[in-house]
Amino acid sequence: MKNPRKAYKRQAWIRLGLIFVSLILVNFLISFVVVRIDLTKEKRFTVSPITKEILKNLKDVVYIRVYLDGELPYGFKRLQQSIREMLDEFRVYAGDNLQYEFTNPSAEQDKKTRDEIYNQLYTKGLTPANLQEKDEEGGTSQKVIWPGALVSYRQSEVAVDFLKNSMQLTPEQNLNASIEEIEYNLISTFKKLNRDFGQRIAFIYGHGELPAIEVADFRLALEDYYAVDSVSINQDLTKLSERIQDSAGVRVVNKYDLLVIAGPDSAFPEKDKYIIDQFIMYGGRVMILADIVEASVDSLAYRNEMLAFIKNLNLDDMLFRYGARINPDLLQDVQCAVIPVNTAAPGAQPQFSPYPFVFFPLLIPDPSANVTRNLNMVKAQFVSSIDTVGEDGRITKSILLSTSLHTKVLNAPVNVSLDIISQKLNPDHFIAGSKPVAVLLEGKFRSLYENRLTPYMYDSPEIAFRGEGIPSKIVVISDADIIKNNVKRIGYNVSALPLGYDRYSGETFGNKDFLMNIVNYLLDDSGFMQLRGREVKLRMLDNAKLESSKSFWQMLNVILPVIIICLAGILIYIMRKKKYSNKLIK
Repeated sequence: MKNPRKAYKRQAWIRLGLIFVSLILVNFLISFVVVRIDLTKEKRFTVSPITKEILKNLKDVVYIRVYLDGELPYGFKRLQQSIREMLDEFRVYAGDNLQYEFTNPSAEQDKKTRDEIYNQLYTKGLTPANLQEKDEEGGTSQKVIWPGALVSYRQSEVAVDFLKNSMQLTPEQNLNASIEEIEYNLISTFKKLNRDFGQRIAFIYGHGELPAIEVADFRLALEDYYAVDSVSINQDLTKLSERIQDSAGVRVVNKYDLLVIAGPDSAFPEKDKYIIDQFIMYGGRVMILADIVEASVDSLAYRNEMLAFIKNLNLDDMLFRYGARINPDLLQDVQCAVIPVNTAAPGAQPQFSPYPFVFFPLLIPDPSANVTRNLNMVKAQFVSSIDTVGEDGRITKSILLSTSLHTKVLNAPVNVSLDIISQKLNPDHFIAGSKPVAVLLEGKFRSLYENRLTPYMYDSPEIAFRGEGIPSKIVVISDADIIKNNVKRIGYNVSALPLGYDRYSGETFGNKDFLMNIVNYLLDDSGFMQLRGREVKLRMLDNAKLESSKSFWQMLNVILPVIIICLAGILIYIMRKKKYSNKLIK
């Protein structure tokens, strides 16, 4: 007779072996299937389709060295963790073509060597963040953090700064905005390294536009992503597009994807306007930065006041047709930049001091639009208001930049005087409300010259007139100084200063980021700019409520664990007593 105990034991071992083999088999099969589930509300671990496509199509190894490591405050630790998680997610799609490491440039003990490392990182384009730290004795010390990375691809290296520094946001909100844009910043850097100059941009000249040196910094930034030319239309139909004859007839193909018209100061001839109009009708995109009121800060360098008058650019009818109107006025804003004023006595050595100047408003980007969210304020000089006009349902109009709520509107001609800096700003006098100064127009535009040409011009294949356009985009900005960089002159040496940098206050405003985002959006047909729409909720504690209930939660954290342990001990004691009492009775 078989021993039932041995049979049971053998069956148990067999079941255990089958379970073990099954686990190995299932684990082996699962290794061929990749399933990723993002359970976060904001889908923070889910990358966009365009990101996946770019990562899968990497032709060589991209190496990323992140300099955010070591002992970090909580906010920067969260940023570091988010960067690491995003890079890990990138590696799922890029495989071995994406490598990264985190390093601490402050780990070097020798000060001289550490300073050399800092200088190298700054020269390569990274920006440090200086933090004040309190020690145990109540003193403070400075800690240098480098919230950026160097991205290398083949023979190229590009710096990427992760930290946002918007004056409109609190430090916590800036860190949160930095986390939101990690994917966009990295993928934008990959596109920059790829240097695929498939799209072309033309700066239009011939109407008194800003000199090349005054748009040099912005143009240099564009050249990292696009092919950039300078074009004088000079009433030549072939400058912006070409007519191609084939079996189907005449086709018009634009030579450029985007036109930039920056600060013209003379009237456009009708034929130049017609050529630009048809460029738009055939799908070309345009960014126009125009001053309708003539006012220059250089004029105030020689005298205390000037008269700002209306300037005829002959663009009013064209802009009106497309859905926008730049008004002949100047805006004053309590939220403004500073201007240097000589405060020395007459005949004494000049002594310049910065004073707020209400004609230099700090413009607010629309926080709800992907193209402008999380941007720093934009510095402007002598800006006019813009109205959206027309009721064409095919055109979508979006406000990109506005003044603050404390704005005053002055109709041209306007007397601009430096005496205003000595007057105390009273917000009760600035009651016009927020005024738009940059507008995005999207849709199918109708030509300005529809029903205005001769029958021959309508029928001519050489002209190839088009009355209704292919879907396009236009941005209208009522201040050319937004694109204008300051120029440093030492003898015969001339160099462009960074766009948006204010040498009087030392602040760097968001002019370059704003314009680069605009260009990227105008030329984006793949949805790349949607990466800026990622939103991570900042779930902050209520400090007031936390302070009022601080004692309660402290007592609860001290007493509750003790009560739980006591109750558990009593419960175990009762169960054991009941168990062994029953055994004794039996």
